[in-house]
Amino acid sequence: MTISVPQRFRREFPAPSLTVFVFLQILDILSTLLGLQLGAKETSVFLARLMHLGPLAALLIAKILAVALVATALKMKRPRVVVFLNYWFAAVVTWNLGTVVVSELRP
Repeated sequence: MTISVPQRFRREFPAPSLTVFVFLQILDILSTLLGLQLGAKETSVFLARLMHLGPLAALLIAKILAVALVATALKMKRPRVVVFLNYWFAAVVTWNLGTVVVSELRP
């Protein structure tokens, strides 16, 4: 059984943007490194465990995995995964920048 949604309520799903994905990855690396430099802690358990390799190495490993996930999604014709990841990383960058601002406001 399928539910029919009237045309006026349908919204077009955003197109996946690899440019946005790349810029969000760069912003994530930069905002994470800045936060760590200001004394913030990594909240991701996965990245926190990789941090013994060094912050930049841990972030690059995570980014390689993110690129592999996007490549797999596109190969399997699942562009919504890219859109979801773009929203996810936009939220992560926002969180990182919020952490930076809060750490700067503390006495």
